[in-house]
Amino acid sequence: MFNPLSGLGDLQKLQQQAQKMQAALQQEQVVVEKNGVKVNVRGDQVIELIEVDGIIENRIADAVNEAVKKTQELAAKKLIEISSQQQ
Repeated sequence: MFNPLSGLGDLQKLQQQAQKMQAALQQEQVVVEKNGVKVNVRGDQVIELIEVDGIIENRIADAVNEAVKKTQELAAKKLIEISSQQQ
């Protein structure tokens, strides 16, 4: 007999792995310097710092972080739409 709840253990395991990965990515950083612009980005795609010609530009970092967050929300909505259409 098919047990629809049998996959919950796997789902919980995947969720725990995703949380561990997220925490690990938050600890990583990438720094790129090009043409007088320096950008520090965490592994989880959060911009920590944007510096232009030695001047820190938090307004730019805040705007880019907000834009990235909105695209992530859009992607999540689309994923939900697609998965609900397949059922």
